[in-house]
Amino acid sequence: MPEVRIIAKNFMDMVASMPAIKLDKLYQNGFICEAILRSLPPLAKKYVLQLLHIDGPVPAKLLAEWVLPDGLSKHKVAIDRLVQLRVFVEAFDNRKNEKTYQVNSTYQKSLQNLLVHGGTLPRESMPSNITVRLPTLEDLETYALEQWECFLLQLISPSHVDKTLNISSSLMKVFQRRLLSQRDREAPKLTESGFQFLLMDTNAQLWYIIREYITNSEERGVDAGDLISFMLELSFHVIGEAYNINTLTEFQRNIIKDLADLGLVKLQQGRKESWFIPTKLATNLSVSMTESSSRKEVSYPFRK
Repeated sequence: MPEVRIIAKNFMDMVASMPAIKLDKLYQNGFICEAILRSLPPLAKKYVLQLLHIDGPVPAKLLAEWVLPDGLSKHKVAIDRLVQLRVFVEAFDNRKNEKTYQVNSTYQKSLQNLLVHGGTLPRESMPSNITVRLPTLEDLETYALEQWECFLLQLISPSHVDKTLNISSSLMKVFQRRLLSQRDREAPKLTESGFQFLLMDTNAQLWYIIREYITNSEERGVDAGDLISFMLELSFHVIGEAYNINTLTEFQRNIIKDLADLGLVKLQQGRKESWFIPTKLATNLSVSMTESSSRKEVSYPFRK
């Protein structure tokens, strides 16, 4: 029997799988363009910045000449990633019989505008005289881990849960797919994938759940592009800072409640205002945008 494996995709893999029209919609947001740039391998970052103010296509051969012979493998990885994410648009010049690359015009304009003029997030953290008693970073980390452990217990063994989360049964079933067997007249049992899930570290488990949450969003009437956009935006928020819930749209308020059940944010209510506070688990989302191999790459195999 073949081995069953769960592949916890990173955020950028999810972004790359989106249709071109939705990617271009995402790239209208400068902060999302910056998040994409942060996620790229170092060589890919360099290509984007060097071509950011070039409007026409650039021959593929010219780009390949920018690197030393022993850097061609990194060059291929960088180009493939840029094309997958549609940051680079690949074309073929029939007149010159050569492949070309050009920075996606929507991505290019948004990132140019952000770098030249700067930008502000849709919301700023709330002043301390309104929020008053915010949890310490230690308390926030304890809350996040307790919330996540409670979710895992409810996910794998619902009958043994003391504290029930507000996650709907339909959403919980989405998370339980492939993890539990759902046979009639039998208590659900862990599948082989379920055992592998339990052996993952917290970050990998989180990514599996977030992937399921996004992948099945259309079934819940939620646009996957809007969901990814909001989560990428959250990566720019500061752990432990309070952000006014009234600055969120109705769609975002529904999402933030789900994220609170997972321990990614903590919700608090004041006398007049309510707010959400990002936890370390939310930071793990942005940290895991890239593959570990990409983050370890530090040298530029560039020609001088």
